[in-house]
Amino acid sequence: MNVTRERAAAVLAGNWLGASTVPSRGLYPHQWSWDSAFIAFGLRHLSPGRARRELRTLFAAQWADGRVPHIVFDPATPPEAYFPGPSFWHAGRTSGLVQPPVHARAVLAAHEAEPDREFLAALYPRLVAWHGYLRTCRDAGGRGLVAIVHPWESGMDNSPAWDEPLTRVPLATGFVRRDLEHGDAGDRPSDDDYGRYVRLAAAYRDSGYQDIGDFAVEDPGFNALLADAELALAEIAEELGLPSDAHREAAARLEKAMQETLWDDGFFFARDVHTGALIREHTCAGLLPLVLPDLAVAPALVATATGPRFRLGRVHGVPSYDLTAPGFDPGRYWRGPSWFNVGWLIRRGLLHHGEFALAAQLRDDLVETAAETGFAEYVDPLTGAGHGTRSFSWTAALTVDLLSEASCDRGRGLRRPELSKGR
Repeated sequence: MNVTRERAAAVLAGNWLGASTVPSRGLYPHQWSWDSAFIAFGLRHLSPGRARRELRTLFAAQWADGRVPHIVFDPATPPEAYFPGPSFWHAGRTSGLVQPPVHARAVLAAHEAEPDREFLAALYPRLVAWHGYLRTCRDAGGRGLVAIVHPWESGMDNSPAWDEPLTRVPLATGFVRRDLEHGDAGDRPSDDDYGRYVRLAAAYRDSGYQDIGDFAVEDPGFNALLADAELALAEIAEELGLPSDAHREAAARLEKAMQETLWDDGFFFARDVHTGALIREHTCAGLLPLVLPDLAVAPALVATATGPRFRLGRVHGVPSYDLTAPGFDPGRYWRGPSWFNVGWLIRRGLLHHGEFALAAQLRDDLVETAAETGFAEYVDPLTGAGHGTRSFSWTAALTVDLLSEASCDRGRGLRRPELSKGR
């Protein structure tokens, strides 16, 4: 077995709780929603049964309204280990927020690794309910797009795209940040940002989780991943002998609404539902529509990705924020660093749109950087230096997946272009 694969497998084994995988033992000691989906992509190569167990455990915590909570709390973990913990949310063993819907694609991948029709049949109605919740309860703008009600729901918690809408949210006080016990303050959100996150989460909780509150943003990354998930759900339906047209139509409607509402000047921007204005920050979320295979504007979006704002192919991974922006910070949470899950998703998009050499280059860089940083949570796109926690589960899992699929790319006769030393 490849040494890097062995090391990645050891990370996943070390973070396994018996029914699910924590992102990391210290900083994130519970089960996170989209983390588990990414983890399943790697586990399917190591233990398809564990991949299925990971996803079943997550969906066992699904709410009656269809939402899949962004955290499922481990009862064996001390309450003081993470804030905000279960006592904050008043929702039993889960939080009340959600995260991007990458789960259908993960369920399909787990099935393809080791076909299990019973697994598909059990998860399909849960996925349908999950997507249904998003398409109905979260269509705050009435344009057919999902709105997130908290930055944490984007998965890109500290993105500069949320700064403007967060100005409407006052600061919370009197809480203890547990994250700073496990990470460098320079890598994490500021105290002011965190205070707004806590106040917004508390207001949503106190409303009885009634959508929509003071923060409502149509995020291009979230909506692109939902459209892709609908395409995956169509494939699952076909595997089960069920009608699939409704899922493909839902994906097409989302894609159309994104291009009509969020696309401008070669990029997909987030939109503040309350003001109706685009939030003109170039973040990696605006590149995620590349995962859609029929995206009409893909050539223009690839041009933006390879241009000066992101320099894809000339830096490590995919920067989370515009390299030319005054607020770019190569080490602070979602304000510049490259994340492995984003790079993995963008690689998929590049393959869809015929950018095979660039996809192979990105794959090789992701694998090498993961190994060199001890499977860091995120990295400086300019130097490749690791930031955040180490032995991070989705970094390890997606490394396993990329190593397993490397032969497919090489089978196309692709070679990796050398990156310049200066980046």
